[in-house]
Amino acid sequence: MLTLVRWLSTWPLWLLHALGAALGWLTWAASPSYRSRLRANAQCAGIGTADRRASVAEAGRLVSELPRLWLRPRELPIADPVHWEGHEHLQALLAQGRGLVLLTPHLGSFEVSAQAYAERFGAGSPITVLYRPARKRWLRELEETARARPALATAPATLAGVRLMLRALKRGETVGLLPDQVPPAGMGVWVPFFGQPAYTMTLAARLVQQTGAAVALLWTERLPRGGGYVVHAEPLPEPLPADGGDEAAALVVNRAMEAVIRRCPRQYLWGYHRYKQPRQVVGA
Repeated sequence: MLTLVRWLSTWPLWLLHALGAALGWLTWAASPSYRSRLRANAQCAGIGTADRRASVAEAGRLVSELPRLWLRPRELPIADPVHWEGHEHLQALLAQGRGLVLLTPHLGSFEVSAQAYAERFGAGSPITVLYRPARKRWLRELEETARARPALATAPATLAGVRLMLRALKRGETVGLLPDQVPPAGMGVWVPFFGQPAYTMTLAARLVQQTGAAVALLWTERLPRGGGYVVHAEPLPEPLPADGGDEAAALVVNRAMEAVIRRCPRQYLWGYHRYKQPRQVVGA
């Protein structure tokens, strides 16, 4: 399998995306549960048929571009064009020197978001990204080695990983996380997401409250025909409440994620099992 992944990493992006679109539709055709979940989640958010169908191919493109992003030499930048919108907003927050929490939804190429940040800002403020280790051993080992790059570290979605992120923020560095990911039991609250109760992480708000860090949105849009990516950096539309509890903060984060997703619904992972029950913590 690793040999195949390495071979795919040499393909041009347009060809990987063509392969990914086909794989996305193949997965959709082969899995009734995936079709049902994708349709239900998109309809819950009021997403039309055209955008929902386009998201099937985009999900495949997300997977197919990973070999190119993960397996290029560590010292080389992202091989495809990366355009920024709103980078000056991040520059202003980083200049404050109090740490920065970046919130990224399962939208577009979220792998590019962290790598692009590390390339542009990592020399002054490295980034630590929270991730959920894969179940398959070979993929987990690949993630651990390929995702870690200069100025880019990873932290598992465990209590030990949370401690790594806290230490990074206290050093004035940056952390990134996907707040629409279902957190482990005990690390979230049930609040609406597109009108349905979803177990939502409280980590983002707690990191900000405990460290005084700034917070911003960071998401990456995939351009058509292998044209590269656009990285969007934006302020959080509403400030996180200083008090009011975990539910109030989680609602602010969910509303921010919904607003971003509605701007680019074709590239959201509607097939993600967003409304599932949380898993138990496996590490400390």
